[in-house]
Amino acid sequence: MSEDRRPAPPAPREADDRVVTGTITAGWAVALVVVGVLAARGVLPADERWWVWACVAGLSMGLFGLWYVPVLKRGRARAAARRAQLSAEPSSESRESGSKTVSSTETPGNSTRS
Repeated sequence: MSEDRRPAPPAPREADDRVVTGTITAGWAVALVVVGVLAARGVLPADERWWVWACVAGLSMGLFGLWYVPVLKRGRARAAARRAQLSAEPSSESRESGSKTVSSTETPGNSTRS
């Protein structure tokens, strides 16, 4: 192999999801205040008032994200812990579990692949 290879790029950094979600949610809140003030003063034309609801939707989804992201991370951590625990324990049962499921390599006849 050639010796003039470039080194591998650094691993991507992990972001704090709460900070990212909170920042974006705060941006929607600021946008809602600005658009709400413009709408209240009559500066925002009536056919452009949908921007208020776009900001409300963004703020609502951001608040939902602030609640849901920690729930999602806890669930993924529990699943990873279960997988780690299952892979660390030696299996007491044989691979033959009595299942009637047949893998595609054991299916007699023609293959389903083209």
